[in-house]
Amino acid sequence: MRLAPPHPAPSTRRGRRSAGPGARAALLAGALGLLAGCGYGFTSGAARMPPGAEKIFVPPFDNRTADSEAGAWLATALRQELARRGANGRAGARARIEGEIDSDGFFPTSVTTFQLTMAAHARLVVDGKVVSNQAFVRQEDYVAGEDPLETEGRRRLALRRAAEEMARDVVERFERP
Repeated sequence: MRLAPPHPAPSTRRGRRSAGPGARAALLAGALGLLAGCGYGFTSGAARMPPGAEKIFVPPFDNRTADSEAGAWLATALRQELARRGANGRAGARARIEGEIDSDGFFPTSVTTFQLTMAAHARLVVDGKVVSNQAFVRQEDYVAGEDPLETEGRRRLALRRAAEEMARDVVERFERP
């Protein structure tokens, strides 16, 4: 009586074959076709801006609040958001986003937490003409610290987060649908 080996010989391959270059190309083409059909696009942020606003300059926002840095933080966050989308421009660009910080305030929501609220207006100006004028409000919660200095540091971080989120909102609203 002859017994079969418990495992196939290492040189024997069962069932699986490697896909050739043609099969890989067909799979890639099919995946791209599915992506095209679902409405997802590979358009960058600069291409989604209105005509003439492919590069946008952002001067510091006018600050109508008691916080001396609020306008600069929003302008910086806008420049960073535009840079991520390939649309950040210099002072001579045809388009600019300008505006003002109307208010920022913080209010206790409990014994240990506060809510910061920041309100602003922003305008997209292309070739000297206002293309869009929008109002924005952003709220951020933060926890009080062990002492007033730590609490102020957390308030400033909340203001920075609010500016970053507002910058994202501004750019998304100015993009074409």
